[in-house]
Amino acid sequence: MNRITGVFFQSTVLVFLLGCNYKNNSPVSTDSLNRRENALVPKEAFRNPYSPVDVSPMDMSYFPVDYPQLKMTNSISTPPVMRVIYSRPHLQGRKLFHNLLKYGEPWRLGANEATEIQFYREVKIQNKRISAGRYILYCIPEENDWTIILNTSVDTWGLKIDSTKDIEKFRIPVTNKNNPVEYFTMVFEKTGTGADLLMAWDDLVAKLPINF
Repeated sequence: MNRITGVFFQSTVLVFLLGCNYKNNSPVSTDSLNRRENALVPKEAFRNPYSPVDVSPMDMSYFPVDYPQLKMTNSISTPPVMRVIYSRPHLQGRKLFHNLLKYGEPWRLGANEATEIQFYREVKIQNKRISAGRYILYCIPEENDWTIILNTSVDTWGLKIDSTKDIEKFRIPVTNKNNPVEYFTMVFEKTGTGADLLMAWDDLVAKLPINF
């Protein structure tokens, strides 16, 4: 190798090494990393061979809030007051009562199976005594208020509710122009006389006061 060729070879190697170092130290966005990772994983890997993945995941809310964690850490020794189990549909670009849900028609307060509320002790809702037990919870929405209904036909699909099993109905106000919520959400909020079951979706919020 003559001197000129040797210098050229060394310069080429140096440029290559510097280029590699620059690439390794360049910031890489999370989106870019995700695209690279997903490109390496076949689409079949995202399929569940045992059960379809539901786009409306099931969720559960307790009162006291986070009761299972409190019980696990021995921070509470009494039973919970209540819990609600429901599936969480999301808007996906739709607008409530425009192209999703209708006023005056029963709504299961979620998706899939009928939404279920369980009371571990007797409670009062709008001065009506509700015995401990499991109930279906569904709704008939109107523009300014919702009618919340307790029903005893548990373990059923939400679109086929037997209204002959209704036991109580409660009319509650609904507010709009709240912060928009993509996923339908049900949580308990503590009050001075018990807790409200808060129901929120899109920019609507309704609260069912529960006393105990």
